[in-house]
Amino acid sequence: MLPTLVLVGRPNVGKSTLFNRLTRSRDALVADQPGLTRDRHYGKGRVGERPYLVVDTGGLEPVAKDGIMFEMAKQSRQAVDEADMVLFLVDGRAGCTPQDTLIAGQLRKTGKPILLLVNKAEGMQRAKVTAEFFELGLGEPLPISSAHGDNVSEVVEIALENFPLEADEEEAGHAHPPKLAIVGRPNVGKSTLVNAILGEQRVIAFDQPGTTRDSIYIDFERGGKQYTIIDTAGVRRRGKVDEAVEKFSVIKTMQAIEDANVVVLVVDARDQITEQDAHVADFVLQAGRALVLAVNKWDGLDAHQRDTVKSDIERKLHFLSFAKLHYISALNGTGVDKVLKSVDDAYAAAMAKLSTPKLTRALIAALEKQAPPKSGRFTPKMRYAHQGGSNPPLIVIHGSGLEDVPASYTRYLERTFCEIFKLQGTPLRIQFNSSKNPFEDKKPRPLTEAEQRKAHRARIRGRKLYG
Repeated sequence: MLPTLVLVGRPNVGKSTLFNRLTRSRDALVADQPGLTRDRHYGKGRVGERPYLVVDTGGLEPVAKDGIMFEMAKQSRQAVDEADMVLFLVDGRAGCTPQDTLIAGQLRKTGKPILLLVNKAEGMQRAKVTAEFFELGLGEPLPISSAHGDNVSEVVEIALENFPLEADEEEAGHAHPPKLAIVGRPNVGKSTLVNAILGEQRVIAFDQPGTTRDSIYIDFERGGKQYTIIDTAGVRRRGKVDEAVEKFSVIKTMQAIEDANVVVLVVDARDQITEQDAHVADFVLQAGRALVLAVNKWDGLDAHQRDTVKSDIERKLHFLSFAKLHYISALNGTGVDKVLKSVDDAYAAAMAKLSTPKLTRALIAALEKQAPPKSGRFTPKMRYAHQGGSNPPLIVIHGSGLEDVPASYTRYLERTFCEIFKLQGTPLRIQFNSSKNPFEDKKPRPLTEAEQRKAHRARIRGRKLYG
């Protein structure tokens, strides 16, 4: 399970700036807070080979008794309860404020591990900018700059040093039964689908959104095969979250996606495909997980309604073209066996072993069919390919001039490899390794006297012949 880092502090100390730097993206999952004007952000970060989840909170105002600031503080405290490590940000230019002192007191009571980060410290002496924050009693203050990135990677490494490094996905996938995460918005029928797959009533399922508040891991056997199924809490739509504990169930969902080998994304055929459906689908894709799309509550829809649903899926989830699509009724058990068959196929594709000779032959066939476009005066040269990893499959292509291969050609290669090796149900990633010209940085050797005389005579002969 990936460690979760939660950013807390009073408003305007630079938490969102740090969040954007840690995730290197603004495209994180969002979940609105009722009555608040800003979104809560969740995302994934990585330092070196260490991935982690990060949560940006709205700010802590311990003195607030009601209103927006009170709600923001309440939700931030709930985020701290979900944290593996708290990153407490203070403003190095504003100095230690009474609010910082109150927040520090609250954080100490939680018993959570805490790192005190003094933000906006660029251009300032370390001893001077951190001195007054020792009085907060949270250990040594660490100066950073969210805006400029100063010391940010070092701080994250310190935050993660006591968490075990995740086992290699390929090894983990073969050492244990495949892990299958069932994800989607609340009330789309996730728990009902889990019970249909298990063939018994193992998780609570009734017509009330938000029944599942945590991820539940269940080992089971079906058709002589072992699996672990993960029933997750739903990711609610904007403005539909009523209880504080449910606002951070999205963290559990993201952790389950990262922990799974295959994800079944459940959507409701009787409701439109929402922005949250697309957000979850995108996170699955970014995590590189194999995917099966299950359109639930298909029974009872007329032909026009079914056509509308298919058009909606094609328009809003077009980036999931690699995934197998099933129209099911979890309540009646219709189509459930086909979902599990696609899970097996997607898992096999995600963990496939691809030999270097076969990959290289497939690459040559792709190049003969469509050569890569020129980059400036040169055409990229792709010489051979080998497999660099699994879950998702990673294909490493070696050659020269590969730095500027366009994304459109990379997608063409991805489609070609998937077609040749029948890798349906898993995303595939390509990495280009461009060999360096050994003579690129070498200056020409100065000519000797004899070579200079020879070159001079050649020039004279040339003038006489063509002059």
